[in-house]
Amino acid sequence: QVQLVESGGGLAQAGGSLRLSCAASGDTIRISRMGWYRQAPGKERELVAVVTSDGSTTYRDSVKGRFTISRDNAKNTVYLQMNSLKPEDTAVYYCKAVLWNIDYWGKGTLVTVSS
Repeated sequence: QVQLVESGGGLAQAGGSLRLSCAASGDTIRISRMGWYRQAPGKERELVAVVTSDGSTTYRDSVKGRFTISRDNAKNTVYLQMNSLKPEDTAVYYCKAVLWNIDYWGKGTLVTVSS
């Protein structure tokens, strides 16, 4: 099993930046990929960015060029650097790890972007 703890959320102004962190513990060596998802009020949870164990990344179109996902395997931590934030980025951001095709989720961290 894997436990995930997110941090780094908060309030930012439009155009500002935030960096989210997700620290994994437990059977971390077997994690195949990690990612960030978000859920805005009244909307479904959506993929933001994913990084695989070999470093390959995938982003949703609306964050390309603004967000960067990275992974520090030595620290068992994945980061999401968010630049040029927009009000529509406001959501609860969740970290997910995939282990043996099982999804593990963190509890989420709130990001609020004011206009």
